[in-house]
Amino acid sequence: MTDHQLVPHPHDEQPTSRQEGTERATDQLTVRAQQLQEQVFELEVQVRARPKIALAEGVLVERYGLPDADAAFALMRQASQRANIKLHQVAVAVARMPGPAQGASLWFGERPQDPAPPLTALGVGTLDARNQGEVLGAALRRVLEITSTHMGNVQLVEDGTLRMERHTGLPRQFTDHFAFVDGKTACSRAAVGGNQVTVKEVALSPGFDDISRRVILSAGSRGVHSVPLMDDARTVRGVISSHHPHPLDGFDRARLQALHRTSRAIGTWIDWHQRTVVLDALEDLHQLALARQK
Repeated sequence: MTDHQLVPHPHDEQPTSRQEGTERATDQLTVRAQQLQEQVFELEVQVRARPKIALAEGVLVERYGLPDADAAFALMRQASQRANIKLHQVAVAVARMPGPAQGASLWFGERPQDPAPPLTALGVGTLDARNQGEVLGAALRRVLEITSTHMGNVQLVEDGTLRMERHTGLPRQFTDHFAFVDGKTACSRAAVGGNQVTVKEVALSPGFDDISRRVILSAGSRGVHSVPLMDDARTVRGVISSHHPHPLDGFDRARLQALHRTSRAIGTWIDWHQRTVVLDALEDLHQLALARQK
């Protein structure tokens, strides 16, 4: 074999170079597509949330003679922070509840303060029943303990839609995509039917649209179990879903019963929280607005 036969011809390298360039361009396009998808999800969250906040701002501006929407937003933010609830919840309650009587010093008048329902089903020590984040966080941990997984989320029913409230072990793409759910998912079926729903294999289940299925699988979830949170009147107040890195065979009777007890405890607590803590936040907002008028 001669020396010139050992030297590759320049044209022999061109296909490899072109291939590497194509692969780099493909990788760049893939990254850009993922970035754009995340931006779309984030914009969708803002689009779904903003009209309700804007409606509440308009109500408050007209009711209290506030100078602008920013002043109304500041009042709702202050009331939400003092009550340890989301501003979005305060806004929805402002828009939904009949306003105080003209010139009334109290929005709701004198009303009894019912004690918080017991939360012993969560299997933890003392909880601050008025702290929504603390209670829902404990409820999520309890469900994940029963179902033996580390991924899950809590959604609350709001105007016929499930709104993401707490989550753990799930990526941003997942929580943005499912920030508001009113479509074809396991959690929506649990909310509508009032029964626990098990998705044994996400990849094979007809219960998801293609985009939702892809987002769930990308999060590392192969099986899902959704538990409706029902109060004493069997009204569904929310859903807790556990996500599993492997397909599910379902749960035995003991686990299903433990999940049911958790469901009733938290559903009853949500009902109490909305009748007590959320209304207290509105009363506080009313007092803040009246103080501003002086």
